[in-house]
Amino acid sequence: MANEGGAGAPGARRGLGQLFLRKSVEQMHAEHAGGELKRTLGPLNLILLGIGCIIGTGIFVLTGRAAAEFAGPGIMISFVITGTLCAFVALCYAELASAIPVSGSAYSYSYASMGEIVAWMMGLLLVLEYGLAASTVAVGWSGYLISLLHDVGIVLPPELTAAPGVSVTAPDGSVHVGLVNLPALIAILAVTLLLTVGIEESTAANNVVVFIKLAVVIAFIAIGAFYVKPELWSPLVPPQQPPPPEGSDMSLGAQIWRALGDVMMAKESSAYGIGGLIAGAATIFFAYIGFEAVSTAGAEAKNPGKDMPIGIIGSLLICTILYIATCAVLVGIVPYTELNDPAPIAKAVNQIGLPWFAVLVKIGAIAGLSSVMLVLLYGQTRIFYTMARDGLIPPVFAKVHPKFKTPWINTLTVGAIAAGFAGFMSLDALANLTNVGSLSAFAIICLTVLYLRFARPDMERPFRMPFGVSILVAVLGAVMCLFLLMSLMAHVPTRNFFLVYVAGGTALYFVYGMWNSRLARGLPVVSGES
Repeated sequence: MANEGGAGAPGARRGLGQLFLRKSVEQMHAEHAGGELKRTLGPLNLILLGIGCIIGTGIFVLTGRAAAEFAGPGIMISFVITGTLCAFVALCYAELASAIPVSGSAYSYSYASMGEIVAWMMGLLLVLEYGLAASTVAVGWSGYLISLLHDVGIVLPPELTAAPGVSVTAPDGSVHVGLVNLPALIAILAVTLLLTVGIEESTAANNVVVFIKLAVVIAFIAIGAFYVKPELWSPLVPPQQPPPPEGSDMSLGAQIWRALGDVMMAKESSAYGIGGLIAGAATIFFAYIGFEAVSTAGAEAKNPGKDMPIGIIGSLLICTILYIATCAVLVGIVPYTELNDPAPIAKAVNQIGLPWFAVLVKIGAIAGLSSVMLVLLYGQTRIFYTMARDGLIPPVFAKVHPKFKTPWINTLTVGAIAAGFAGFMSLDALANLTNVGSLSAFAIICLTVLYLRFARPDMERPFRMPFGVSILVAVLGAVMCLFLLMSLMAHVPTRNFFLVYVAGGTALYFVYGMWNSRLARGLPVVSGES
């Protein structure tokens, strides 16, 4: 393999050559062999960690919006599309996580394959995938809490329940403009304090919450199935609004081809039709974010080579089945045009005349979204921890608390930033940016598997796809990520924010990261001990 740098590499590796300087897989293993983080997570912990992160705002909040605005009853097909994509990506993550079981997730994998500049870009994307995702979930959590409080006669000032500029309708019908989403902000800060205390304590709390959340989702499917009206599933894919200029008699193949063309040309998708299915798949992609969070726990897994693939694939499979069943029940109870609601599942339960169960659903959603925030913030702090050890960001982010054995300064900083976004940014903006960052990161992961299969065919892979299968899975995963990414980029504010963010982040690398990279200077990684 080409020169990968490492502790014994010559110092002062500056210039363009540094951008593509790579860490060897063996070096990563050595760096984490004597790490300070405790190995306490078994396969069940990892599966629950994944489920705890996956089932959240996507299914409890965004599903209703995607059905109402884009896919109609076809939201079930959108979940199949996104689930298939995530299955491809999950297989890639499983192979990489078993071969490189270290903290840092996709950041570490990129460093081992495509070089320092790609690893840095991956770090930027993961801030969107984890940091902003935690903020997104906090906003969804706030919506369910406000609804539950209203049920018991407590009404918060509307101005304190939404981001600046977001319209809020009070119970009396009056319309207000938000100043800050205070419940969302407080939720992030509370989870941050829990994470600071320790991962073992945090996962214990997460396991309890996951069981509550699963019970609520399964109960909704089981009870709601008796109230489904099959006629609400028809038509499964409502006609495009407005109808396509070519006429409404286009063949299915022509509709698919036209929709894919619109996506690649970054045109805003209209509601419904084949284009709506693709736009819906891109919107509810957020519902699947989380299975790869298991890979951030590589340095704290008891037997990472065996347990990491079980955690990644197991959590994704369980959640995909639950998602499709939940959507079938949801659009079978409430007409899809009425589902653009901050609490669509609670609305469905109210509609069938079970207010007591609606209260339980809201409690379960609040508990479930709490666990999602915990896992997402946990993943973000471990990525920063690894980047700080590499010298790409200040070493203070790698400081480990002597008692709690957690990167406490890192955790408090990430929590404060995420709380700010949760309090002052709208749900739609946060979800779109999170999806863009996640899809970009997933595409790079697929390409990383492809690269390592040719560059390091001899690398030990405890979980190993057959060669031909790995190539096909990696290519299909990358292509599908591109299609959904282009669909999201059709939204101009999302595209502009993303481009400015990437440009600013790249400049930061050349100002700080490039000059402090320990790999380029031939130095070992920074110890995390305080």
